[in-house]
Amino acid sequence: MKSLRIVLWIAAFALVGVLVWLTLEVTRQRQDLADGPFGVPFKLVAQDGKPITEQAFRDKPTALFFGFTNCPEVCPTTLFELNGWLHKVDPDGTKLNGYVVTVDPERDTPEILGQYVSNVSDRIKGISGPPADVMAMVKGFKVYAKKVPVDAADPNGDYTMDHTASVFLLDHGGRFAGTISYGEDAETAEKKLANLIKG
Repeated sequence: MKSLRIVLWIAAFALVGVLVWLTLEVTRQRQDLADGPFGVPFKLVAQDGKPITEQAFRDKPTALFFGFTNCPEVCPTTLFELNGWLHKVDPDGTKLNGYVVTVDPERDTPEILGQYVSNVSDRIKGISGPPADVMAMVKGFKVYAKKVPVDAADPNGDYTMDHTASVFLLDHGGRFAGTISYGEDAETAEKKLANLIKG
């Protein structure tokens, strides 16, 4: 009986030790995530046809949106509003980057995306590239994107994209600093961007 009690005490101490270790490990991983750049490394193509990597999000604070050119309302509205906010809080364009990454790379080539973005903004740059690489980047940035058939009876026909509609805010080191929700009022959005510049 005494030896059984000793074994139980040892097991209990071992369990406590494991739980403490797990707690410290999870805390460390969360801290690493908070301290490190958001997302994953990538090699894609900017709208001008030049290569672009995650380093583009590290030279200064960045407003990052994920959308697509056939988007009927959310994307053009967001890009139009974001363009206005960028001009207001950073008139000379030296303090903030603005990017849109396509979630529909099968249709949105860098050239098509560039034409689309240029019609809406002179401050936001498009990012596309090979579909598999783009979608790996999208997933790595924890963005939801799903192809949805326009006609449920014809799943191989025309489609639209269901996707995350928030603008991601990254600080000058590429670390996650918050979001601007779709439909957020202009004053709040501008304040968030101004705070992003201040760091």
